[in-house]
Amino acid sequence: MASAAENQPPTLSEEMARAVIAPESYAEWNGLLDTFDWLRENMPVGRIVAEDGSFDPFWLITRYEDVMRISKDNATFLNNPRPVVLSTKEAIEFSMQVTGSKMLVDSLVVFDAPIHPKYRRLTQDWFMPKNLKNMEAEIRTIAKRTVDRLLDAAGEGDFVPLVSAPYPLHVVMQILGVPEEDEPKMLFLTQQMFGGQDEDLSGSGMKDMTPEQITAIVAGAVQEFEGYFAKLAADRRANPTDDVASVIANATVDGEPLNDRDMAGYYIIVASAGHDTTSASTAGAMHALAEDPEQFARLKADRDLLPGIVEEAIRWTTPVQHFMRTAAEDTEIGGQKIAKDDWLMINYVAANHDPAQFDDPRRFDASRSPNRHMAFGAGAHQCLGLHLARLEMRILFNELLDRIDSVELAGEPKRSKSSFVGGLKTLPLRFKAAD
Repeated sequence: MASAAENQPPTLSEEMARAVIAPESYAEWNGLLDTFDWLRENMPVGRIVAEDGSFDPFWLITRYEDVMRISKDNATFLNNPRPVVLSTKEAIEFSMQVTGSKMLVDSLVVFDAPIHPKYRRLTQDWFMPKNLKNMEAEIRTIAKRTVDRLLDAAGEGDFVPLVSAPYPLHVVMQILGVPEEDEPKMLFLTQQMFGGQDEDLSGSGMKDMTPEQITAIVAGAVQEFEGYFAKLAADRRANPTDDVASVIANATVDGEPLNDRDMAGYYIIVASAGHDTTSASTAGAMHALAEDPEQFARLKADRDLLPGIVEEAIRWTTPVQHFMRTAAEDTEIGGQKIAKDDWLMINYVAANHDPAQFDDPRRFDASRSPNRHMAFGAGAHQCLGLHLARLEMRILFNELLDRIDSVELAGEPKRSKSSFVGGLKTLPLRFKAAD
């Protein structure tokens, strides 16, 4: 007969659990990857239980094949009814009081079928290669202006505020239809919403914010977003134009217009996720090139290598670091029984650094092939903007390579303290402009 201990699910120690969920862990990248290496080897499907009861227990999934399976099986693993981002009980309760939902934002990210595909189809054509081809000239102009700003720094500057943050922001705001003068507001609110755990990005300046303070910052950003886009939607209903804002404002699903909350959520996900993730991948690519002058020189001489650089930067950086799913029925993952209604974290950082899928995964390898990374997700919820992200990065780096002869680090890059969306928040560079 099995003992009680043998019947207990594999559970991470308090120290190991903290290393996985603490925002600071994601700023200490190599230590985080060490943790995931151990877990994939010893506890690929492990239970995390909050010692203080601050959040519901959940399963942590770290192996690539398991994360891929869950991502593709949207019938067994739901985005609703639990939050799709790790949330404390207090944050969920706060959201219920404020919005009537367990999520502060209801958007494509949280919907399941049959609602999800109907909402996704509203804007999907905008982000497909055929339509994006019509925007290439405009994106090149934006890229050129961005590199102008970098060169104005006269050989040294922080790549994040100069290039990787404003460039994708401007591109997606042009697509959405947000006036250029409002872009700083969009960037600030996005950083508060996704970077609320980081004192430099939240705007609070507070190093040790409590979960309650972080929730208040994120909720405030969402509220400001909603107010801004309510006005934009009203304008586009009265004066429709050729932009995504007009598509959303005048959209119907099953013959009915979008309700105010769903419309606000749609605007927010396009406005925020459409640039912050690309910014992180762009900074990641430049970081890798600054550390490897030979790779920079090869890329400068042979632009056919550029798609590989882009794809590897997206894997290596993994801007969206996790999503949560809820089991719709009893199932099994990696030999571990999962009960109906169990909550699971699919960790993309762990999956994208799984040596069973990627040889020497910590090495930046532009020639890596195949490179079936999980940074864009998979299945029905695969990132809507993946083609745009790749196009933006290829265009920008072509422009950079034309106008810069060499680049190196001018200080220590720093990653954001965030367990959800993350990447470099500073990337000090020294560069030489081309003659």
